[in-house]
Amino acid sequence: MKTAANTISVNRRHLVLGASLFAATALAIASFTGIAKADPFPGNPAPAFTGATAAGETVSLSDFAGQTVILEWTNHDCPFVVKHYDGAVIPGLQARAAAEGHVWLQIISSFPGTQGHVSAERAIELNDERGAAPTHVILDESGDIGRAYEARTTPHMFIIDGEGVIQYAGAIDDQPSANPASLDGALNYVSQALDELAAGEPVSVPETQPYGCSVKYEGA
Repeated sequence: MKTAANTISVNRRHLVLGASLFAATALAIASFTGIAKADPFPGNPAPAFTGATAAGETVSLSDFAGQTVILEWTNHDCPFVVKHYDGAVIPGLQARAAAEGHVWLQIISSFPGTQGHVSAERAIELNDERGAAPTHVILDESGDIGRAYEARTTPHMFIIDGEGVIQYAGAIDDQPSANPASLDGALNYVSQALDELAAGEPVSVPETQPYGCSVKYEGA
């Protein structure tokens, strides 16, 4: 005859077993997609990933160990992105990153058929036309990398230090507007964070609310 205590014990074993199977499944999925599950917030290790570039290469975050890495989610048709490219803000930051030995990864997570999705050839052409020079352009059609970082808008920015820790996550600046006039006097959070890291100081504003167009994931 089963007692209430026995029933509870059995149920607990089932719950533990179920949780273990769920965790194992999640780990297997992460391994299969090349995405390591992590919390994408300042102070935490950056989620590991591997992606295909517009130049036909395969790059992993681990390839850049020891270097500062800037992640930029983009959608060339988004007016917020247009503001920062036409105003030379993002190309200027990319040039600065290159001069300082940092890695700039431009990530396109738009699903095929949605706004911002482009071919590899077009992605390269767009950067040539805009005077932009990211280190790599990663084509994230599946959205796996974007979801791992909980990227919500274009632009959405992350700065990862040489130890693989996220030091900044959020908006590019403090002016959530698509109006080019808003660039005047804007506080650029990315530039400020890079200045502070270069000086060996903690990032004073490590996280902000990103703004822009929504990332066009499959089914979004």
